[in-house]
Amino acid sequence: MTAEATAADDREVDLIVIGAGPVGENVADYATQHGLTALVVEGELVGGECSYWACMPSKALLRSGAAVSAARRVGGAEQAVTGSLDTAAVLARRNAFTSDWQDEGQVRWLDSAGIRLARGHGRIVGMREVEVDGERWQARAAVAVATGSVPTLPDIPGLAEARPWGSREATSMREVPRRLAVIGGGVVAVELGLAAAQLGAEVTLLARSGLLGGFEPFAGELVADGLREAGVDVRLGVTPERVDRLGDGTVRLALPDGGELLADEVLVATGRTPRTGDVGFETVGLDPEHLQVDDTMRVAGTDWLYVVGDANGRAPLTHQGKYQARAAGQAIAARRHGAPLDDRPWGVHVATADGVAVPQVVFTDPEVASVGTTAKAAADRGTTVRTVDYELGQVAGASLHADHYRGRARAVVDEDRGVLLGVTFVGQDVAELLHAATIAIVGEVPLDRLWHAVPAYPTMSEVWLRLLETYRQG
Repeated sequence: MTAEATAADDREVDLIVIGAGPVGENVADYATQHGLTALVVEGELVGGECSYWACMPSKALLRSGAAVSAARRVGGAEQAVTGSLDTAAVLARRNAFTSDWQDEGQVRWLDSAGIRLARGHGRIVGMREVEVDGERWQARAAVAVATGSVPTLPDIPGLAEARPWGSREATSMREVPRRLAVIGGGVVAVELGLAAAQLGAEVTLLARSGLLGGFEPFAGELVADGLREAGVDVRLGVTPERVDRLGDGTVRLALPDGGELLADEVLVATGRTPRTGDVGFETVGLDPEHLQVDDTMRVAGTDWLYVVGDANGRAPLTHQGKYQARAAGQAIAARRHGAPLDDRPWGVHVATADGVAVPQVVFTDPEVASVGTTAKAAADRGTTVRTVDYELGQVAGASLHADHYRGRARAVVDEDRGVLLGVTFVGQDVAELLHAATIAIVGEVPLDRLWHAVPAYPTMSEVWLRLLETYRQG
């Protein structure tokens, strides 16, 4: 039997998952591993946003420029860099990571995992009942909604009519525009603005306030410096008053100071919202804009409905959604089998880390890698905190990694418990430092014990020793 569902199939399974992105795939996979039958429903490409229009293509677009920039920061290697990026080759490499926007490989994986697939728009039409383009399926145990999120469009006159790019259009571009205007200051804005600049576009980034507002303040400041060094015109405190697409295709942005900005394309990256409309929540008495889930991802007031990943708004990141999916898939199976449910904090059937240890990397130059809470957020909660900062460039491993290395590390310490609440690194190639911080926070490793985790010399990980030394000296 293939993964594709046909009219002749029996339309009753244990679990129906609406959405075949990474989150939906993981819910179905973990449920089938524990003895359930599962169907996933997908109206677009199996593999979802991350595989084709977000995580993978955006990082593929950025990687070539990052490699060249890294070489230029090392004496000897710098002299070997004599040309510029090959735009066609970068785009071709990006295409390879998206499988040219074909999902046959993902469908084969579903088949190998024993998960059935129904193509079309899935909508809840009753308790444990889902309609897919007119065909009804029944779930014996549960329905899980993993429909992701969609970009938000700010209320700027003329913007919608100007046919702006969203992240999909930017990550799948076939040609790099000569002039690109970016509206927004979050992760998508800074990453894709940098990628376009590395590929030769004249990029102007307009942000209503600072960059990367949810991170430690110095992260946005250092990223702004990096963008400017890459040739991006970063304008903070600026929101267009009007946007128009002119007859020749040019985009004109009217600015608050009376001036205007002309571009060939405008990318809007001002945030995303859960994709919960037209899923059918109202047919079972639920308001799609006010869904609440517990730590197993089950919707409050139901015993059969789950919302997982970006769609629930808890921690809208692919890796965190997959973490939720692992918990939900196993919880659904346990409940179906009448097995004990391990829903205590940090139990196998819950996503406890959503509230305390969400890691995130911004793949700009410099990179930003953070996990846990910021100093301000912790203080606002009334926690007694101490902030410890250290300049990454003073670590021997960093100075070897790049000439004149610049970067910063911050640890946020819970003074009452002597454990880490948050860690942020900003600098070239800091992403791989992050998981150690995540482990320390999730494990609530006391700083006195962390002192005995000796970093290898000379690596950038020695920043851990420097942070702890600074803490002890304070």
